[in-house]
Amino acid sequence: MSRICQITGKHVITGNAVSHSNRKTRRTFAPNLQERKYFIPEENRTVSLHVSVAGMRTISKIGITEALKRAKAKGYFNA
Repeated sequence: MSRICQITGKHVITGNAVSHSNRKTRRTFAPNLQERKYFIPEENRTVSLHVSVAGMRTISKIGITEALKRAKAKGYFNA
């Protein structure tokens, strides 16, 4: 599973881990991804998505069909 949200496109980014002595080493920041199943009433089917929590809020606000339409337009979701 790649660590990319299928709704918002959030992915792993890199940065520095800074210690108390101010030494810097590279680290990764992973998005908060969850695997969720959503029912699409227009198509009468369920779809399984790897979604960040921000993506879940987006789905709650605009609905699953509109969220999938926007994600397909941006290239985050293809199915």
